[in-house]
Amino acid sequence: KKTKTNNKKTKKMLNRLGRTTLKNTQLVRNYGGKQILYNQQGREALLKGVTQTAKAVSTTMGPKGRNVIIQQTFGGPKITKDGVTVARSIEFSDAATNEGAQLVRQVASKTNESAGDGTTTASVLTHAILEEGLMKVAAGLNPMDLKRGIDAATKRAIESLQEQSRSITSKDEITQVATISANGDSEIGELISNAMERVGREGVITVEEGNTLENVLNVVEGLKFNRGFISPHFVTDTKTQKIVFEKPLIMICDSKIEHINKIVPALQLAIAKAQRPLLIIAEDVSGEALATLIVNKLRSGAKVCAVKAPSFGDQRKNILQDLAIVTGGHLISEDVGLKIDAIQDDWFGSAEKIIVSKDDTVILNGGGAQESIEERCDQLREHIANKEISDYDREKFQDRLATLSGGVAVIKVGGASDVEVGEKKDRVTDALNATRCAVEEGIVPGGGTALLNATKTLEELTFDNFDKNVGVEIIRRALRKPLMTIANNAGKEGAVIVERVLAQKDPHVGYDAANDVITNLFDKGVVDPTKVVKTALQDSSSVASLMITTEAMIIEEPKKESSSSQAPPQQGMPGLGGMDGMF
Repeated sequence: KKTKTNNKKTKKMLNRLGRTTLKNTQLVRNYGGKQILYNQQGREALLKGVTQTAKAVSTTMGPKGRNVIIQQTFGGPKITKDGVTVARSIEFSDAATNEGAQLVRQVASKTNESAGDGTTTASVLTHAILEEGLMKVAAGLNPMDLKRGIDAATKRAIESLQEQSRSITSKDEITQVATISANGDSEIGELISNAMERVGREGVITVEEGNTLENVLNVVEGLKFNRGFISPHFVTDTKTQKIVFEKPLIMICDSKIEHINKIVPALQLAIAKAQRPLLIIAEDVSGEALATLIVNKLRSGAKVCAVKAPSFGDQRKNILQDLAIVTGGHLISEDVGLKIDAIQDDWFGSAEKIIVSKDDTVILNGGGAQESIEERCDQLREHIANKEISDYDREKFQDRLATLSGGVAVIKVGGASDVEVGEKKDRVTDALNATRCAVEEGIVPGGGTALLNATKTLEELTFDNFDKNVGVEIIRRALRKPLMTIANNAGKEGAVIVERVLAQKDPHVGYDAANDVITNLFDKGVVDPTKVVKTALQDSSSVASLMITTEAMIIEEPKKESSSSQAPPQQGMPGLGGMDGMF
């Protein structure tokens, strides 16, 4: 009875405290307002953001461009010459100005995703088109007709770029492209050229941060996948903790192996009959099967090793099929009527050598027929060329093609400090992406010369509509900007350099900013990948022309700090002494 009475008193007290707290608390609901900027006011705010962003990005352009220091939330500042990195780091407190900056960031990011380089050129072109376009709109021209003229001129300029393009045929040209994209660093150009020569143009090349002062190129010849040994008991070299087999047999299976009766037939054929090492690649090897392999290794010295199959689901089966083709064996799968316990001699694959570590497996000189491997590569190329598949699937197909085509190259970027390594890594990544684009679609004269040559073809493009012709003129003027910016960064008068290049009759002659001469750019190796220049022009023209047609902009209203929006601090609970500040 005492307990019930105490419980009732406690409930009453808590209810009274709750009502008192609600009376002392002022509830305020905040509504987020919107602000609308019309006509010239909105366009000027956009232009302000675009101008400031493009100015910061353009300082990095060309062989004599400067670095930009970026404050980071964590750690020390970042120093870079990468245009998209600079654009992504810019934020303005003013919402309207920030919208302009975000649109430049969008252009730079899209160009980076499509071509991997050319983000600075895209940012400079965006600003040039928008600035010219808004001047014409302010003068009373129709923005929709201007946009149609801009679109038509862009299409004609891209056709001109394709006409100027020529394919890459030598290692020296690959070196030149990589060197130019790395802001004139010939060491990086040589590094990327050597990597491509070693692993092939479709091979895997990755860029990592190194721990040395010098840049290092490591190349793994053959086929490599990121799965290591299941048990350390299989190790043959205790010093390096690796398994090395010469001329092994390879069994490839897409199911789990758990029971001893599934593993014994393979051991009898490989170890007892053929007297060769055995590598088992399966979804998993465990239980009695794994114990049997370990016992044979420890007691009789049998050379065996089990490795889990890479990836998951359908992707795993596809990769296992690739492995079977490379090694000249069969994928043992119940889907095609092949069972492990009925294995035969010709189901095994083979290789000259395999190296298995804790994390990965390398198969060197697989025993598969070259014709079968080429046929498989052609199938993968067809899948990659299919525009209906997703980016994720295309990336997986490209990884498989690279694995089948050649080896894997790892470029480890060195430097005296973390800041230097980070800055150099950005340039190596840009140079690698640009080189891949050059191999894919060819090269054009570099340093903004190809875009300047395209202006000559626009002189023939005319319309009956005056405003459309002005749109063409906007693009013609904008295409001068990249070369002008490169010359300005080199300490020269950009407008003068542009006129000197336009006066040349040979379209291959342009301005070499690194040596401050007008010369044949193909001979000097000053070239740009066609895809990079084309993508930069397409993306910048698309976004800038849409900004020109903007008539209203809706943004968040600046938030006003209000003291009434905060609840007054509670002074403790009445009736409970010594509990001030409790919530």
